[in-house]
Amino acid sequence: MRILINSINFSPELISTGKYTGELAHWLAERGHQVRVVTSPPHYPTWRVFDKYSSWRFKRERWLPATGGGSLETFRCPLWVPRMPRGWRRMAYLASFTLSSAPVMLTQALWKPHLVLQIEPTFFGSPLTLLSAWLSGAVSWLHIQDFEVDVAFQLTDFSSPFLRRWAHRIESTLMAKFARVSTISNRMKDKLRAKGVPSSRTILFPNWADTVAIHPLPVPSPLRQKLGIPTDTVVALYSGNMGLKQGLHILIDVSLRLAVRRDICFVICGDGPYRQELLAMSQNLNNVRFLPLQPTDALNDLLNLADVHLMPQLSGAADLVMPSKLTGIMASGRAVLATADAGSQIASVLEGRGMITPSGDADAFAAALTSLAENPALRRKLGEAARKHAITHLNRDEILLEFEHLIKKLCRASCINDENGLAA
Repeated sequence: MRILINSINFSPELISTGKYTGELAHWLAERGHQVRVVTSPPHYPTWRVFDKYSSWRFKRERWLPATGGGSLETFRCPLWVPRMPRGWRRMAYLASFTLSSAPVMLTQALWKPHLVLQIEPTFFGSPLTLLSAWLSGAVSWLHIQDFEVDVAFQLTDFSSPFLRRWAHRIESTLMAKFARVSTISNRMKDKLRAKGVPSSRTILFPNWADTVAIHPLPVPSPLRQKLGIPTDTVVALYSGNMGLKQGLHILIDVSLRLAVRRDICFVICGDGPYRQELLAMSQNLNNVRFLPLQPTDALNDLLNLADVHLMPQLSGAADLVMPSKLTGIMASGRAVLATADAGSQIASVLEGRGMITPSGDADAFAAALTSLAENPALRRKLGEAARKHAITHLNRDEILLEFEHLIKKLCRASCINDENGLAA
């Protein structure tokens, strides 16, 4: 098949949407499909364009898998990257990519793709995706990693009731025009129906884990020795993006409450717009250490560094996003401590596989962490249950094979493909 993907984030970004979109595109190419991706220069989560890339030049890249006969071409389009992506600055950032990618997306209609896939974020590209699909006679598919419009208002980037109604009306209108709309959790899928997308068009397409590459280590992680952390010290690890919706201030609040506990060490790994603020808040704390974002080949060592994985989240955001880091965390077989509202998707997934405390309650979070630190048997039990869930429900190849089956079936049913193109 010929598959065109529109996504502002893509590999070599190591986390979140860029990670999963990159893995999807490479997997499809390895399966023999012809894949083209219209994207931007990598810039997340640092909010700085990576070295060897340009924020203002167009760039075309090509990758051929060793086997399978497929191909992957990437079209990098210019964009403006703000240092603090909030409010209208974030809108300008999204608009800059939409404008620069428009001629590239429309030109790809001449390639006659069978499927045009829009990844949200960003939703800004949806009109381009729909137009490209219409011009080429392709199937249009929207995949939602998080509800960008809802998150913007939840995080108070915007507060105008009129603007909220206008944005949601446009969102619902555009969503209804896609042949299929998928998202990564059942609660988010329910939200699609609340936004007016018919159940017949909604698909659960969860994020996945490579349960072979990510696995429990039988010995302490090499990173523990490199960092000089004693084997009897409990490591409470946060890894990933350092943004507003993560509610990371609670980590500093909890580390202050537990500063007298010499047996608990907080490790905060990653990057993002709030990293400097977190560094400033913790500069006098001896129980907090910061690490830069780790490369892919060090990910398993990083995840196994944790005795307890920490996953804070702002109240109200738990059903608007599903933290992409959770799949790897569960595959690592380590205990998880998260903040989430009762009845949320995160709370449901971690039931019996982790501990949940109310969002924003630093006292409850500190008490739960202390309980886990003092109970290695409970940590082991929760970690084993999480690992079992990852193997059973989050296996990468099983999830992507089901996606491949669905897109082939959909394209055949729409009668827009040629027989040779679908033979791959």
